[in-house]
Amino acid sequence: MIGSAVIQLAAHDAGLSLTSRTERGGRVIATLRGDLCIASAPALREQLHNLLRRPVSQLIIDLSAVEHADASGLAVLVASGRRAGLLGGSLRLAGPSPEVAAVLAVTGMNQHLDVFPTLRAAMAGQRSPEVEGMADSRR
Repeated sequence: MIGSAVIQLAAHDAGLSLTSRTERGGRVIATLRGDLCIASAPALREQLHNLLRRPVSQLIIDLSAVEHADASGLAVLVASGRRAGLLGGSLRLAGPSPEVAAVLAVTGMNQHLDVFPTLRAAMAGQRSPEVEGMADSRR
């Protein structure tokens, strides 16, 4: 690990915090905790934008401690994925809680974002058979 930071998002009472660490090769792992919703989306967008600077090659967002997500929160994830791609990198979502996984599935975002069952799987690029099947169905 090269460095780590604990960032309390500006919308503190919005109920979302972000911690991050940067690893060799420019990979950044960001862990979210709380609610990914309209109240926290603007501050989260800014923080993820700040993390996505060269030489970041990959941003992995650990969603295992996110209790709730709405359309505004998903929009931040989609925009971050686009930005990562424009910078020559990638975005991976790791370990969404059952509630967040359901929102990703209902909205179809699980077919447009790289979702992995665990942080370890996201780091290794290994999808579960269920996730792999969803990726195959979109082709």
